[in-house]
Amino acid sequence: MNPGSPYAPPSLSAACSRREMLRRCSLGFGSVALSSLLADDRPSFPGPAHFRPRAKHVVFAYMSGGVSHLDSFDPKPELRRRHGQPMPVPVKPTMFNDNGNIMGSPWETRRWGRSGLEMTTLFPHIAAQADELAVIRSMTTKVNEHAQGNYMMHTGFPFTGHPSAGAWTAYGLGSGNRNLPGFVVLQSGGAVVPHGGVGVFSSGYLPAEHQASVLQVDRDPALANIRPAEADSLQRRRLEFLREADGRFPAASDPQVEAAIRNYETAYRMQTAVPELCDLAGETAATKRLYGLESGDAATAAYGRQCLVARRLIERGVRFVELSCISSGIGAGGPGNPWDQHGQILEGHGSMARQVDQPLAGLIQDLRARGLLEDTLILFSGEFGRTPFSQGASGRDHNPFGFSVWMAGGGVRGGTVHGATDDLGYYAVQDVCNTYDLWATVLHLLGMDHERLTYRFGGRDFRLTDVHGEVIRAVVA
Repeated sequence: MNPGSPYAPPSLSAACSRREMLRRCSLGFGSVALSSLLADDRPSFPGPAHFRPRAKHVVFAYMSGGVSHLDSFDPKPELRRRHGQPMPVPVKPTMFNDNGNIMGSPWETRRWGRSGLEMTTLFPHIAAQADELAVIRSMTTKVNEHAQGNYMMHTGFPFTGHPSAGAWTAYGLGSGNRNLPGFVVLQSGGAVVPHGGVGVFSSGYLPAEHQASVLQVDRDPALANIRPAEADSLQRRRLEFLREADGRFPAASDPQVEAAIRNYETAYRMQTAVPELCDLAGETAATKRLYGLESGDAATAAYGRQCLVARRLIERGVRFVELSCISSGIGAGGPGNPWDQHGQILEGHGSMARQVDQPLAGLIQDLRARGLLEDTLILFSGEFGRTPFSQGASGRDHNPFGFSVWMAGGGVRGGTVHGATDDLGYYAVQDVCNTYDLWATVLHLLGMDHERLTYRFGGRDFRLTDVHGEVIRAVVA
């Protein structure tokens, strides 16, 4: 071969970029996918952290539909005292404007842990881990509708087209395992994508390799199309054909082609990695009980499987894992927004809390026992909270003006409360926070400056926090 040819292999001493290797070498990406990289667990194209990270991984327990902060992490005695009375302040328009009087919580309030955090009995297992929780009671959002709220909480923008927080994390830090993607969404028990569609998990304008892979952890195969439909020898021949076709395309000049090649490589390796990941046969009976896999409640067992697989993903280096709730079918909460109890909040929230309470508490305990909690940030949030007054007789409407989220592990100050809502839990009034502040804090704990984690698109540098956001330093240990 002519040494001057662009396809001539480089000398052993010459530096060769990955793109150049894929373009020049005689075996191309087919060889990369089919040979040594199959067993390579080194980090996949990691980006350097801006400063020392407190966390390496995130588990996002997303409560689509809107958990009532008043019935969980921000109890208000004033609501019980004024139960049945009209609201003493003007009420802003709600989703349905079928507004009743003040409604006290049907759950008791207690102090939990050495820290004495006040929470209700809605989540008794999570409350028993109070000393690990940093509860933010002054969260706010700009939007009051589910799809917009889901996009806002995931991407920082109330509409489609922007990267999800998991995609930003994978883009900023890379995957910790070449055989698995950096951003994984887990589903089970019939859980579906939140209102707004799969765009809430999108990579947006980031390279396509950072989009979420959705795993159905109680199905075989867990990932659609992950099981080859043909013999390995035939698959290799097809990959060889793709390699030859790809060799004629100037991949080195097109980042989208590069991202596609990386997706091909990861998909091939996932054929082996994903079945092993979802096989829980090696887990002890005690571990399965801890997560609720042996619960008589099918939804608890299904969500528990997600939490256990999340731990296994963290062990294997995956950066960002999102969990998906399963609809109880009670009240207005449908498959895409199962916490949305505009009626029957006692029954609906009660059923949803039973689903996630033991598994999430089990995840905290298991990560702590394995020495992984200090490196793993757990974030619990919905898209907004709920009103202190009733909707109809037995539900609550959406409330974007003040609600609660919590974080655990990953460098947060456990056993603490930040911010406050008013006596009725309607408006955030102290240390008011927003979704930009929340993600600025998550990125800070991961070692990234939210103002420096940017991507140029359409002539503008975009970021997860748009042009806003301050780190909530009070919750950082």
